Amino acid sequence: MKARAILFGVASVALLSLTVYAAEGIKLDGIKCVMNPKAAAKADKSSEYKGGKVFFCCANCPKGFAKKIAAKDKLTAAKGNAQLVATGQAKQSKCVFSGGPAKDGTEVAVAGAKIKFCCNNCQAKAKKLEGDEKLIALIGDAAYEKGGFKVKQD
Repeated sequence: MKARAILFGVASVALLSLTVYAAEGIKLDGIKCVMNPKAAAKADKSSEYKGGKVFFCCANCPKGFAKKIAAKDKLTAAKGNAQLVATGQAKQSKCVFSGGPAKDGTEVAVAGAKIKFCCNNCQAKAKKLEGDEKLIALIGDAAYEKGGFKVKQD
């Protein structure tokens, strides 16, 4: 009985250490669940996505995310992409509209991610967008590809 309790304690510490290690370097302060934007994302609830990790509030959300991604849902993909950027996993190199070099000082925030542009004209175009249209246009899969976003590999 005592051995079982010790074994359980050691296993719990090992699992907790693994969870902390998995999210090491990824700050989830202020990051919301991709599927439930009212709930905070948790380090131990994640799925692999585009070479990085997206984080969720519970064990059910990754299943729903996977189904929507498989169905090519543009809004869900944009939310996953935005979280990769917001958590610092993905970095942008090009303007999401023109494909030209992204410049500092031209940022527009969307879903916790800061998106850069090549010029003030592209930035102004982005500022005119609202809601889901803005999210898909600035960080949807087409914009993610054109913007040269890449998940940094350690």
